Amino acid sequence: MTDPSPDTPHATGHTPSSSYRLQLHAGFDFAAARRVLPYLARLGVTDVYLSPVWTSTPGSGHGYDVTDHASVNPALGGEAGLRRLSARARELGLGLIADFVPNHMGIGGGHNPYWEDVLTHGQASRYAHFFDISWQPLKRALENRVLLPVLGDQYGRVLERGELVLNREGGVFFLTYWERRLPVSPLTLAGPLTALAAELTGKLPAADHAELASIARAASNLPNSTSADLTDGDRLARAQESEVITRRLGALAETSRPVRAALDRMVAQKNTDSARLDALIQSQNYRLASWRVASEQINYRRFFDINDLAALRMEDPRVFEWAHSKLFELIGDGVLQGVRLDHTDGLYDPAGYFVALQRGAARALGRGWTPGEDLPLYVVAEKILEPGEKLPEDWAIHGTTGYDFLAHLNGTFVDGASEDEITAIYRRFTGDRDTYGEHLYRGKHLIQRVSLPGEVGVLAEHLERLAEADLRFRDFTLSGLREVIRETIASFPVYRTYIREDGTREPGDDAKIERAIRDAGAHRAAAGRDLDPSLFDFLEAVLKLDAPDEATRERYAGFALKFQQLTGPVTAKGAEDTAFYRYARLLSLNEVGGDPALFGTPLRAFHRDAQARAERWPRSMLAGSTHDTKRGEDTRARISVLSELPQTWAAYLSGWSGLLRGYEAETATGRAPSALDTYTFLQTALGAYPLDGRLEGFADRLADYALKAAREAKLRTSWAAGDTGYEEALTGMVRGLLADERFSRDLAELHRRISPYGAQNGLSAALVRLTAPGVPDTYQGAEGWNQSLVDPDNRRPVDYAWRTRTLARIEKRHAEDPARLAADLLARSEDGGVKLLVTWAALQTRRAHPELFAEGSYRPVEAGKYLLAFAREHGDEVAVTVAPRLTYTLTREKTPWALGEVWGNRQLTLPRPGTYRNVLTGERLRVRGEKVPVAKVLETFPLALLVRE
Repeated sequence: MTDPSPDTPHATGHTPSSSYRLQLHAGFDFAAARRVLPYLARLGVTDVYLSPVWTSTPGSGHGYDVTDHASVNPALGGEAGLRRLSARARELGLGLIADFVPNHMGIGGGHNPYWEDVLTHGQASRYAHFFDISWQPLKRALENRVLLPVLGDQYGRVLERGELVLNREGGVFFLTYWERRLPVSPLTLAGPLTALAAELTGKLPAADHAELASIARAASNLPNSTSADLTDGDRLARAQESEVITRRLGALAETSRPVRAALDRMVAQKNTDSARLDALIQSQNYRLASWRVASEQINYRRFFDINDLAALRMEDPRVFEWAHSKLFELIGDGVLQGVRLDHTDGLYDPAGYFVALQRGAARALGRGWTPGEDLPLYVVAEKILEPGEKLPEDWAIHGTTGYDFLAHLNGTFVDGASEDEITAIYRRFTGDRDTYGEHLYRGKHLIQRVSLPGEVGVLAEHLERLAEADLRFRDFTLSGLREVIRETIASFPVYRTYIREDGTREPGDDAKIERAIRDAGAHRAAAGRDLDPSLFDFLEAVLKLDAPDEATRERYAGFALKFQQLTGPVTAKGAEDTAFYRYARLLSLNEVGGDPALFGTPLRAFHRDAQARAERWPRSMLAGSTHDTKRGEDTRARISVLSELPQTWAAYLSGWSGLLRGYEAETATGRAPSALDTYTFLQTALGAYPLDGRLEGFADRLADYALKAAREAKLRTSWAAGDTGYEEALTGMVRGLLADERFSRDLAELHRRISPYGAQNGLSAALVRLTAPGVPDTYQGAEGWNQSLVDPDNRRPVDYAWRTRTLARIEKRHAEDPARLAADLLARSEDGGVKLLVTWAALQTRRAHPELFAEGSYRPVEAGKYLLAFAREHGDEVAVTVAPRLTYTLTREKTPWALGEVWGNRQLTLPRPGTYRNVLTGERLRVRGEKVPVAKVLETFPLALLVRE
């Protein structure tokens, strides 16, 4: 590896050598995690990587709906529990990495105090600047208000049915809609309280009447909620005065029975008079609406299209300091040693955010830091890189969270030579003749029309204001501008560009914009729906900040940076949550970070990427499975074997054709399920078929997955518009087939035939992940077989008791007779102990040779198409990874494992002569020259990690 240049970010403090991801929730909290730490320390990881620890929506199973970044989740054990977890980790020599969510907050159910304050006080809220709200949208009814799409029906119908109810608790007034509690602005109570005071004149003791009248005057004197020009002091004073009003009114109601009765009467009158209740509701700082209008009328930026996740304005220094206060405190106190950042492409200025994060961490650690110096904090960022796209060189992070590596590695186990056959089989079965690119293009258009039209509309209004200010462009219509935005986003070649307010940008950003504009115009022309070319010219100029003067350039930048925040969500939703479920050619390729159009990864491409990572991003995280992957790593590994036996796969499909038709049903929208959903199910059933043969709950898991996949595809049913008849037919087919004797027999037979080769892929992928340049992460439980499906299936409980017992036996027997241990575990590979052995042995080797794996160079080892092999070298230390691939093709089912003579006279070229020990089996090889027979290296075990002694 080349020595890093002075401006290359790399860490001098704690950086992990390996990590282990734990999914926290109320059922697996800090205390439960603490009990698992001794096992993880023995396994050999250096750091425990936690899902979000911050206070989130009650009952959250994932933690990404954070409701307060400034506090640790009490449902997990609170800050005290986290500190105890950290202290125990330190005792065991482990660090803690925390998942941080800078882009958005959970706002559902009334649990976010900051959002509730905005609903209460509007633009006058102390926290109005936290959220990305358009207070002046084109829809005049939403001016100075937040759209709340929380109703299950049209507002008028909900009101008429009495489902919206005014309530009072002490001096607090609020609306309820079933379980949802909505705040009432104290300012809007001024009129009713004034009228009540007048009504009670002469009916109350003088002191009580004076107090009631005083409270009413205080409410009427509150600053208007639409006052966007209030100072921070004004906003604080308004909030404090509102609290005083509430306390005074509560105290008066408590001590005065007539006042209490009058207040209750006032509440009852409004609840029995829908017109009066409506008048109060319409005066609030929010507009209640049906959830169905959210996508089109929403006026706050969301995380993707999830109404209960509101985006934060992290570019505001005040928001940044608030959101990171607890994080920096925990870093400064040594509780946390690293950070994993969620969804950074949603940020206004990711590069600027990374710098601010490192500066804040440096302050917390009591040191100074200037960009270009060694990074004070270990940070990896979630970033999806499209094929050929590079991570920006100057970002103040250590790398990505590993989806790029996952895609490259995953593809090496797909036989690219069978692409045409697999494609033909897919087309014959499903009738789908479209390319993945065509599915992606349509998916991105669909998302913009159905899920995110409100966000597109906000951008179009912004662009119209820019056009109005320029005589050359003021005749552009809003509809034309909206269309050119939609077309350009649908044609965008990457998730986003990174132009900054000052005009700086990443190399290649302009070229990406130009390509998107060019392809957008071509798409419109091909569809016979031409747009005025000058619309595209205008948008290109704005996105590239090509302006006639500085003032115009600044206005362009305001639009361009918002545009960049939308291309990522559209691409993610259009690809990962739509096209991935519409194009099912080979499902192992439909993975986060991957491109299903690329049928496999050539070995030379994998080696090239690994060498680049060793030279530039040696601390980047390496993932195999994550909380977001569509399938567990071993599910993918099994499905990839289909690329090696297309004719066998086609034969099974043909044999099932009549059987499948028998489980179809006629619904109101046609025959069901579709061929696409059936093809998806068949691959999934094979990939997830339990290696141990235990099928309890298998039908439930597959039925749930099939339903989710169909809804994500949005073709015959969807989350927003479910087709009950279709969904019943789909789940009926899944359950019927799995209960069908013939299908079950055939599926089990195919499972037995390909199982060893899928297992080989899984073992090889694990070994490569654990020894390649970077920081390997093991997702919870994936040290054993991980045949999970998409969430929530991948968050099922992990059997740590079994893993702890198995690891203890491995440690004991490996010390006594490692070769016999390896052979025994291989013989009963279905229980996953063999993968645990590989994981443990590789992690122990990393621990024994920290510099070799942290700083060592990467050298490809040529050994033919059936081996993914490479050497890591640092000084006199050498480790060689030997990972077989495509072993079904190699063995042709003559033997379950690629051992010994199967390899014929193939030779492995080692970087140096000497004695090498296979740490998996304990076997030693004495190499006098450069070459060694593969049959000797893999004589008794189907992979090797050779360490030169």
